[in-house]
Amino acid sequence: MEQFSFEELSRYPDVQADNLFASDAADRLLLEEAAGDLTVAGDNDVVIIGDRYGALTLGAAAMFNPGRIRVHQDSITGEMALDSNAQRLAPDAGYMHYGLGEELLAGARVVLMQLPRSLEALAEIADAVARYGADDVVLYAGGQVKHMSLAMNEVLGRYFGSVQAGLGKRKARVLTSREVLRPQSPSEYPARQFHPGLGLWICAHGAAFAGTKVDLGTRFLLKFLPKTGIESGTAVDLGCGTGLIAAELARLKPGLEVIATDQSAAAVDSAAATAEANGLSARVSAVRDDAMATFEDASAGLIVCNPPFHIGASVHAGAALKLFDAAARVLRPGGELWTVYNSHLRYRPQLEKTVGPTEQLGRNPKFTVTRSIRR
Repeated sequence: MEQFSFEELSRYPDVQADNLFASDAADRLLLEEAAGDLTVAGDNDVVIIGDRYGALTLGAAAMFNPGRIRVHQDSITGEMALDSNAQRLAPDAGYMHYGLGEELLAGARVVLMQLPRSLEALAEIADAVARYGADDVVLYAGGQVKHMSLAMNEVLGRYFGSVQAGLGKRKARVLTSREVLRPQSPSEYPARQFHPGLGLWICAHGAAFAGTKVDLGTRFLLKFLPKTGIESGTAVDLGCGTGLIAAELARLKPGLEVIATDQSAAAVDSAAATAEANGLSARVSAVRDDAMATFEDASAGLIVCNPPFHIGASVHAGAALKLFDAAARVLRPGGELWTVYNSHLRYRPQLEKTVGPTEQLGRNPKFTVTRSIRR
């Protein structure tokens, strides 16, 4: 068995900082726990889900040479980082990217995954593994102990007859699930819920932020959207989540063509489903992208953003600042960036510097809504 240098992995093009890393102890422990099955795995037997920057995929390819590996990463920056790392460190690694579904998992015998923070995301993944994997499929799900809960075992227990927790090692742990229980009913995803107060359906895949609920920041921002003076042209729901803001913009402003964009595959699929459920598919498009990297300069008149204040499990402003930089590039001169954020984060000076003159439109004990005019 060959070794693999996890320390050489890079997070690029994702946000980089001294306290953010391209691999963790769970990556190493997953490969250790699954070593017996990976050693005998054949071509297309291995599926890897949630590999953040390539540690699992490239580690498995280098250490066990199982042939072609099927990979699903919710984050587009994770996909790009895996490809970049592979080009530098393992150009001969055989893997392919797939969406979460039958093509990814059909006949899979060994599945490795980094545990998501959301139980709904875990349930959707486990459902897909149980639905499409081989009869003898084994699911190895690992994470840092501080982010794991007994509820994760309970979710996996809905889809597997045996769920065993391994010993903690380097503050990580792996849950090994065997004896697959085939789902007997159609998949529940995307889930959908009608909100009478909004008059809109919200659809959500498991990994989409807030699910079919309306998070408090978005709810506060929605009160101000009718006040925007932008009536035509292109508007962008940046970091769209389930696409609720995009749907509301399209409904409020019939002259707008709205693009819902996010780095998350689950979010983009959710936003497309939300638009369809509300009869808005003709005017709302959903695009998976890394902070509008494929958008043309000065191409939008309005951008609306509820930025994240964390990256993975780490509280970090880098993701929001990256979105502000992107908005400054994509807005036309005189265009508007509407932002809602946790008031304690005090983003207004950064918005002034990056985008242009910024005014506070509203503030409550928790959130602030601002409008920035592109210089």
